[in-house]
Amino acid sequence: MRLGIQLGYSGQGFAAAVDEVVEFEEAGAELVVVPEAYSFDAVSQLGFLAARTRTMRLASGVMQLYTRTPTLIAMTAAGLDYVSGGRFSLGLGASGPQVIEGFHGVRYAAPVARTREIAEICRRVWRRETLVFDGEHYTIPLPGDYAKPLKIINHPVRHRVPILLAAMGPRNVALAAEIAEGWQALWLDPRSADRVFGDALADGRSRRDPALGPLDVSVPVPFAVGDPAPGLLGRHRAQLALYLGGMGARGRNFSNDLVRRYGYAEEAARVQDLFLSGRRAEAIAAVPDDLVTATSLVGTPETIRRRLDEFAAAGVTTLLASPLAPTRAERVKDIGTLRRMIG
Repeated sequence: MRLGIQLGYSGQGFAAAVDEVVEFEEAGAELVVVPEAYSFDAVSQLGFLAARTRTMRLASGVMQLYTRTPTLIAMTAAGLDYVSGGRFSLGLGASGPQVIEGFHGVRYAAPVARTREIAEICRRVWRRETLVFDGEHYTIPLPGDYAKPLKIINHPVRHRVPILLAAMGPRNVALAAEIAEGWQALWLDPRSADRVFGDALADGRSRRDPALGPLDVSVPVPFAVGDPAPGLLGRHRAQLALYLGGMGARGRNFSNDLVRRYGYAEEAARVQDLFLSGRRAEAIAAVPDDLVTATSLVGTPETIRRRLDEFAAAGVTTLLASPLAPTRAERVKDIGTLRRMIG
């Protein structure tokens, strides 16, 4: 199992956070993932991290497919791979209607089909093919007298930058298992993983090109070695409430749908009702304790070892830790401890 670091959305203290990432690298972390929702863009931060790290892999988590043209996604990934010396992986995802339509003003439509086409366009760009693509959603070049096929001027470091698809629903998870090097999971409860995702993963793998290699399954987890006191997991509980309640409309919230499939239908509905009615403190308090614990990695070394076995049994191959300890020295120490536990 690889050990990575999941950065947060806040841009506050970014320089200090990068200094800490450098120490995490020295402690054994192999990957750092930078998110992009409706925060600062991930690309500028990844470029900064490329300059400050030496061996760590870098990934977006995730670059939104509706907010850039397919060719720009390919160019950006190739550029980040270039400045990092071949260390970048393209974490790509559809996000959701709340962000895409509410913040970007772009219609959220056909996410699965668009993802498939974008992945194919990116790979053609990285292979330096003269780009001609006639898909259901993207046509390159456009018809007309002023357009002609082009290929990227530069020679990408790699002709295949790894693509990691973020997915929650069955069709998207199956697509990740079929066409991507990796699947970026969210809120993964390892106890329910096979029941909830097993069929979709098997379906996608049945059509997977062997040249892609085994599917990398990555999952972010809040992490600390110590007593899982309520205060330590308070930020994780609040983020769960935000995603279950506010990251989508009633009836169109992918995180809420996922938690319902885990078996928390009534609880998910209550969190959403409270959050959307403006009662956020009550929504946070209504997040089930068991869900908070199942989607984090906090406890004694013995507890953490048992939980690592559960994640491994669920097929997780990359663990993305978000260290929770109160001081920088403790966080770095915890990452070193986790590195030794993973082996």
